[in-house]
Amino acid sequence: MKSFRTLTAPACPLPFANVDTDQIIPARFMRQPRQDGGYGKFLLHDMRRDDKGALLQDFPLNKPQFSASQIMIARDNFGCGSSREPAVYALADFGIQCVIAPSFGDIFSSNCIRNGVLPARISAQDAESLLALQSILAGQNITVDLEAMTITAGNLQLTFDVPEQWRVRLLNGWDDIDLTLSHADAIKAFTEHYQAANPWTQPRRA
Repeated sequence: MKSFRTLTAPACPLPFANVDTDQIIPARFMRQPRQDGGYGKFLLHDMRRDDKGALLQDFPLNKPQFSASQIMIARDNFGCGSSREPAVYALADFGIQCVIAPSFGDIFSSNCIRNGVLPARISAQDAESLLALQSILAGQNITVDLEAMTITAGNLQLTFDVPEQWRVRLLNGWDDIDLTLSHADAIKAFTEHYQAANPWTQPRRA
């Protein structure tokens, strides 16, 4: 997994609360193999399109200034609902590497970490400040610094929160196996101590 340290890119404002995983990727698209072009084209499908499939021009993600967005800003409880990991696949395949919101669905946020997407938690007041910031609405870049735990947008600088273990995983680009291997010395020491204290647990050699 690629490490995440600093990201500078346009941020798409999505001024909605309680965006659930079925809105992020409707269930009917999950029957399609991800390797067939990825799930990015299904991101927020039913919110972005009308009932005939045409893009809604006034939907934020469809506006030209947000076409290259790698960051999304939302309101409370982003990623609530079912535990489907394809919701994160859709974000990642679209190119979104960071979602900024006051709160996230628990399973959704842990799925983000497993796929290299940063769920950056900020206060509701700070979220409103970002959603209303003219430079963001114009499509100008913002910077998310995971090492400093800051978001910089124009003259505005905010702090965000992410659990330290998740922060370490993203900074190092670790998956679950890498995280386990980072404790290799402690695992080896425990194993040696346990085997010495409990020799009967070891196979008898002929």
